[in-house]
Amino acid sequence: MERAGIVCAGCWLVDHNKTIARWPSEETLTSVLDLRLDGGGPAHNVAMDLARLGAPFPVWGMGAVGDDAGGTLLLDSCRVHGVDSSHIRVLNGVATSQTDVMTVQATGKRTFFHTQGANALLQPDDFDFSGVPARILHLGAPGVHRRLDQASGNGENGWVSVLRRAREAGLQTNLEMVSAAPEDIRSLVRPCLKHLDSLIINDYEAAALTGLDLAAGGRASAQTARAAAEAILQEGVTELVVIHFPEGCVAATAGGGVITHPSLRVPAGMIEGANGAGDAFVAGVLYGLHDRWPLEQSLILGLCAAASALRSVSTTASVGTVADCLALPASWGWRDAL
Repeated sequence: MERAGIVCAGCWLVDHNKTIARWPSEETLTSVLDLRLDGGGPAHNVAMDLARLGAPFPVWGMGAVGDDAGGTLLLDSCRVHGVDSSHIRVLNGVATSQTDVMTVQATGKRTFFHTQGANALLQPDDFDFSGVPARILHLGAPGVHRRLDQASGNGENGWVSVLRRAREAGLQTNLEMVSAAPEDIRSLVRPCLKHLDSLIINDYEAAALTGLDLAAGGRASAQTARAAAEAILQEGVTELVVIHFPEGCVAATAGGGVITHPSLRVPAGMIEGANGAGDAFVAGVLYGLHDRWPLEQSLILGLCAAASALRSVSTTASVGTVADCLALPASWGWRDAL
């Protein structure tokens, strides 16, 4: 059987997106300029982005929500966008996971206040891939799922167990991370690396994994990103590591190939918020990998999708179709080569 489709599993939550006038000092006041409720989390965002890109293959959701308004919002979003939600459990008497996302209007910088809710109760047995003929698992995110973050009786954390299940079922595996404390990232993610076909992460997460300073002087270094990607491959990822940052991305393959590509010059007046831009990049790259595009074309779609996501405070609302995203370079152009 030829497998097709992507499972977006793990973190489903509701974002309370708040645009604020400035970041306040403790015991002082700031104004909330805009408040929007939106789906969020790596699994939700990538699933919705794939749908918005117009993925010609099936997209499944897998995870847990509560029996509350947040859970209804997420399941309704799946229905509207054609994402199969039959593998998303609804937990009675449990609140759906949520994050308060504070975005400073002038800078677009974000700060997150997270409540685990239903995601804290997820465990490896909740991930059943036996009836899902997908090609790729996109899984996230270690650090915000209490049970999955814990070690089991054999010493493995729950993420390793889920990745093993996926590979045994015939899926390729990709992991997403959150920008947690570096020591938490290392302890949770390093055991997962040898169970991954690909890893698509940002510069902060790559620095946390490797100890390399990717942004010395305040700007990401493509040379250091390459060294980090190659180091992560050496730790066990079998095919591909991609590191993205505001200036562009670097991809390193197990065969020794390296591709760098700059990001788009998004007009400052078009940028509403960066929340979800990293997930849009992941969705674009996975779209291309799924359909066996050349790697550089997959990276270009990821960069264009990420740029399109910057046009809204919402995590996914401004991501366009593949055609819409690939038309952006003609209008905005690329940054200088990395």
